Amino acid sequence: MEVMFTPWRYEYVKTVDQQEGCIFCDKPSEPEGNDEGNVILSRGKRCFAILNLYPYSTAHLMVVPYEHTGTIENLDAETLGEMMALTQQCMRAIQEAYGPDGFNIGINIARVAGAGISDHVHLHLVPRWNGDANFMPVVASVRVMPLALDTVWRTLKELL
Repeated sequence: MEVMFTPWRYEYVKTVDQQEGCIFCDKPSEPEGNDEGNVILSRGKRCFAILNLYPYSTAHLMVVPYEHTGTIENLDAETLGEMMALTQQCMRAIQEAYGPDGFNIGINIARVAGAGISDHVHLHLVPRWNGDANFMPVVASVRVMPLALDTVWRTLKELL
């Protein structure tokens, strides 16, 4: 079986390992005034929420600990608790703003498990709607996003 990569996804994954530093360390270290440009939605004491630049659906975001580690095994209970609490807050905001029918929540540990950035663990929160898995990705290697990231950022930022 041949593995097919959509061009945008392949180019992104191919370049992640070539980037200097860690986006999950670098972006939150910038002043909070840069949060819109960095698509950071919320900052906690131990974690932050950030929109995914390559979303699977509208409002796909990630909850990320500030601690640079590749696995949840290295995180303390307080950090894990804040990750879950922030995920809960984000789910409520997405539900209020966009009314999805469900959510996928997942953490990919290591590249073999699907982690695009494997050195800094992060939780994906992906809103889902009935019928959202349409034919476009199959026949045209295209994903249809009804809203731009900046629009989603402003909407969720107000609710968070």
